[in-house]
Amino acid sequence: MTRAAYSKYIDRIGKEPAPMKADYHELIKTQLVYILHDDENDTVVGAILLRLDPSASALHINNLVVAPEAQGRGYGRVLMKCAEDVARDSQCTSLQLYTNVKMYENLILYPKMGFVETERRTEDGYERVYFRRELDVA
Repeated sequence: MTRAAYSKYIDRIGKEPAPMKADYHELIKTQLVYILHDDENDTVVGAILLRLDPSASALHINNLVVAPEAQGRGYGRVLMKCAEDVARDSQCTSLQLYTNVKMYENLILYPKMGFVETERRTEDGYERVYFRRELDVA
């Protein structure tokens, strides 16, 4: 699913996006993984990988992916709500994530979801845009 969802960015970025190169066998040992299943069609439609950063009181969204054929149906928002719930349950006060500077759609989407850009930097050979969203803790 990750390869299918991110392959459209290869030409734009000039190489495989970082999520396509990630070692998910290792990541699932150290991160929280949630799978979104469509019971009606008996298919996996999305997933989210989360990493707690207690020192920053933040939950980092390492990867949020929706299967290409399931995009545009609100599954991304369901996964983001999952991240919010995990963050609150873990006493985190914010969500953090980053995206590639050439994933233009995300640069528009994340601010609409309440995220604020915090910085831009090149890391591991990728130009990344970092976002943060403060959570209501009441």
